[in-house]
Amino acid sequence: MNGYFTNRLNELVGFLAALALLSVPVRANDNDSILNKRNTIDTISSTVPANGDVNPYGLVRVPKSIGNLREGHYLVSNFNGSSNLQGTGTTIVDVSPSGTLSVFAQLSSGSLPGPCPGGVGLTTALAVLQTGWVIVGSLPTSDGTSATVQAGCLIVLDNMGNPVETIEGSLINGPWDMTWLDDQQQAALFVTNVLNGTVAANGSVVNQGTVVRVNLWVSETKMPFLESLTVVGSGFSERTDPAALVIGPTGLGLSPVCRHDEDDCESRSHEDEPVLYVADSLNNRVVVITDPLTRTRPSGTGVVLTSGGHLNDPLGLTVAPNGHILVVNGNDGFITEITERGAQIASKLIDNSGNPPGAGALFGLIFDPENGVVFVDDATNTLNLLH
Repeated sequence: MNGYFTNRLNELVGFLAALALLSVPVRANDNDSILNKRNTIDTISSTVPANGDVNPYGLVRVPKSIGNLREGHYLVSNFNGSSNLQGTGTTIVDVSPSGTLSVFAQLSSGSLPGPCPGGVGLTTALAVLQTGWVIVGSLPTSDGTSATVQAGCLIVLDNMGNPVETIEGSLINGPWDMTWLDDQQQAALFVTNVLNGTVAANGSVVNQGTVVRVNLWVSETKMPFLESLTVVGSGFSERTDPAALVIGPTGLGLSPVCRHDEDDCESRSHEDEPVLYVADSLNNRVVVITDPLTRTRPSGTGVVLTSGGHLNDPLGLTVAPNGHILVVNGNDGFITEITERGAQIASKLIDNSGNPPGAGALFGLIFDPENGVVFVDDATNTLNLLH
């Protein structure tokens, strides 16, 4: 199986490199800022469904229409139930660009088709594949506290919003965020895990957080098949927290694939492979893991891209088509733009609610080339657009 998957993974790398020749724009220079061009924030929609779930975390854009998925719509996962207890949210909502809200999926422990230790508490780990499968992380509690938190799982849903399988086990332990690459036959998910030794440490920092690659065989007609689980990053700082439940490695993003004719391509990987960016929250930095698609051993915590500066507990992270990294803070309401070279070239306040302003408000975000920077706001339970 390992040899088979390696060959298939090499095909995926080759596919991405070919795709890059057609679709990846020339790298932006350090002064070509995304944030400096955008100064207006509009609310697209509330993210609260009829059952009252709050605390929107995960955010993805649907790549194409299939089943109940509509191209250009946004899916948002809710971490809290109507009681506002963390780790009890059960819904993924669909929001159209015009602001129409509907429920894509409402899950329960009893409806899951496989094991998921602790049940349902949907996190920022959210993906929607080209083949129409939706995958969401669960880090559940029974009362909103770290005392009852359990390992959870990844839940796979079909394009109608029905759960069809779960992915769980020793390497999936508190799935917190996710990014991915896929085509019509293969998918590589990258998942941060924040419960390795965290609860036992009772609030003390432990350096056991991981990034796990989940390799799947996929098609539109058959359920995804798990090929392998591989730890590609390890040793990240993590701890429980009364306000945030748990703090650890969070946001993930993959760089655009490099082209051989790009003299200033900043990829640190080989064979046109992208690099993986990780928001190392407790250490207030963004790090780089090289060769994430083909790596067979952990890179440790990777190489530091940037630290300090405008970063203040970096949580959500996304990568724009020009290669710039956008990161939102957990301790204030700022978003920061970082080049591939690690320069922090722009920072902007996008939430000033609460005390201190913007603390605990920002998690999931994406860059939608057709609209702008789309982000969830936990303080107001809304989906918003910076344009």
